[in-house]
Amino acid sequence: MSPLTDDEKRFLLGLARRSLEASVRGEKRTRPPEVPPRLESPAGAFVTLHEKGHLRGCIGYIQATHPLVHTVMEAAEAAALHDPRFPPVQPAELPDVKLEISVLSPFRDVRPEEIQVGVHGLMITQLHARGLLLPQVALEHHWDRERFLEETCRKAGLPADAWRSGATIEAFTAEVFGEEPFAGDEPKIAAGAIRTPPHRPD
Repeated sequence: MSPLTDDEKRFLLGLARRSLEASVRGEKRTRPPEVPPRLESPAGAFVTLHEKGHLRGCIGYIQATHPLVHTVMEAAEAAALHDPRFPPVQPAELPDVKLEISVLSPFRDVRPEEIQVGVHGLMITQLHARGLLLPQVALEHHWDRERFLEETCRKAGLPADAWRSGATIEAFTAEVFGEEPFAGDEPKIAAGAIRTPPHRPD
């Protein structure tokens, strides 16, 4: 998928916000009756929540098997209610919760020396263990390439040096955008029917 336009980003952020708020309040999520055509294309994506500068939830779907618009709706709800690291977001928190969306490229196998910190996200797999970190995580923590590989191994529950000993290393890029640049300029989303949600990753 080519880079999203600002209007497409605003549409997804507005949709994610409404999905987040409806889910937290126990209301029915609704799908807009009209969606920009490109957002009906399959794509993986993550929704990250921050509250007062701190991580509050992050859930995503790595397989591009469902339309991006559905993936974002599902990820927004899951990040708010089903991230096992955090209690569910409460209605009183909503004014302080900010959204960030990461739309993923296809994954590809890479050698360690090909990884570009700040450009690539990583997924490391060995047997039934798998860990994924988004590109922005390495930048936020000021990691170099080796530390990024080690932390992705730890995310998978593997030894930090598993990337040196047979683990599969895959890289991807992500188009990352949040609500702050578009504050006060969010489109209204009309109500519609919800389709079957995307499958959750293992």
